[in-house]
Amino acid sequence: MGALSPECVEKMGFVSVGKDVQISDRASFYNAPKISIGNNVRIDDFCVLSAGLGGIFIGSHIHIGVFSSLIGAGKITISDFCNISSRVAIYSSNDDYSGSAMTNPTVPSRYTNVCHADVVLAKHVIIGSGSVILPGVTLEEGVAIGALSLVKDNCEAYGIYAGNPVHRIKTRKRVLLDLEKEFLSAQQ
Repeated sequence: MGALSPECVEKMGFVSVGKDVQISDRASFYNAPKISIGNNVRIDDFCVLSAGLGGIFIGSHIHIGVFSSLIGAGKITISDFCNISSRVAIYSSNDDYSGSAMTNPTVPSRYTNVCHADVVLAKHVIIGSGSVILPGVTLEEGVAIGALSLVKDNCEAYGIYAGNPVHRIKTRKRVLLDLEKEFLSAQQ
């Protein structure tokens, strides 16, 4: 990954950018003045972050894997210590598929019925490769989403979910909370 220099990142016009941020020179950003990036963030090749009115908030110690996309008018929040694997799509906007309205962004909004809703990833969420997160979803703290999953409803804390649509498989261990404390104390 060819990372952008701090000077190039600053010129992009983000709301804020923390320390130790690695952004691929092959990633794309739209509406950067609505995107906030914390500390120790890595955004890989061919990611697309397209912020709408709600913006995109990225916490600290975040990885966004290759070919992932965060798109929509609703706010997208990615809390600390989240991992988004490759080819994950997070949408805070979605067309009406019923046939009651027209679709796609080339059609004026008065002819469409696009749903916009915030998406929240709480701390320690991991999303497996190829998964899709739809508008209005909250993934509570510690949720793990298996690869190739469709998430259209909220997921409860420390659950492991998978499938199309997802269903809860089992409970995730919380050892990572002790590891977080150890990690953060070592950083001081």
